[in-house]
Amino acid sequence: MVSWNKSFLLIVSIIIISLTTCMNSQDSTIYEVLKDHGLPMGLLPKGVKDFSLDANGNFQVHLDQPCNAKFENEIHYDKNVSGVLSYGQIDGLSGISAQELFLWFPVKEIRVDIPSSGLIYFDVGVVSKQFSLSSFETPRDCIAVQLSDLHLRDGMHILQALAKVS
Repeated sequence: MVSWNKSFLLIVSIIIISLTTCMNSQDSTIYEVLKDHGLPMGLLPKGVKDFSLDANGNFQVHLDQPCNAKFENEIHYDKNVSGVLSYGQIDGLSGISAQELFLWFPVKEIRVDIPSSGLIYFDVGVVSKQFSLSSFETPRDCIAVQLSDLHLRDGMHILQALAKVS
């Protein structure tokens, strides 16, 4: 009987701790989540209010509208951004594109060096572009854009052509 009571108390304690952890993670902002994963808070623009994160690191961020933010290069954010978050990197990224030489390329992965080298890397499939990590310390203002304003498919066509050659 004593063994059953101990087991019951252990199970109840685990449930309470799990619920508390879930409640606390829902109170966090996406910016705090990024920081807790060794990434700069400025990877996402100002004003993100709605996001989800599961135990496997899968996340989704919902913006009011697509927008662009200016860093060393211009970065485009779709209305929905998603990926898999782990310490120091985001894999399987969708919803973020980077401009290079007037073309837009979808960013597939973002990572930082551990320990930090002061650089952040954006993988666009064929190449990896490096930026100063300090550029992404704080979330930037994001200017709303219409998808017709962008030439995102230009970079995508180039990536597809290069993939066929490789």
